[in-house]
Amino acid sequence: MTSVVILAVLSVGILLCLSAARAGAGAVAAARADAAADASALAAADMLALGRGATVARAAAADTAAANGARLTSCACAASVVTVTVAVDVPVLGATAHAQARAEVLGSGVEQREE
Repeated sequence: MTSVVILAVLSVGILLCLSAARAGAGAVAAARADAAADASALAAADMLALGRGATVARAAAADTAAANGARLTSCACAASVVTVTVAVDVPVLGATAHAQARAEVLGSGVEQREE
């Protein structure tokens, strides 16, 4: 009887650990996506601020997203405002974390705004 109880307790403990690991993987992926989106938006806005144009800004955003372990899924460069969306795959969960960020080129520099 005691071995059945011990087995049940161990099984519950293992399930709790696995659940915590999956939740942790999701939280880490979301944080990575947020960081990649922020950095990508700033990189694109920097290119706009330097007068390099929307095509170069999009390329900078894609390169920055890749350097941060994400992929750029959209980049809208409208005049002095950049809005990017990135995705980070979460293999443990078989899911994808998405994040969006916006940066605006002001007269004296680049300003980041959270959405």
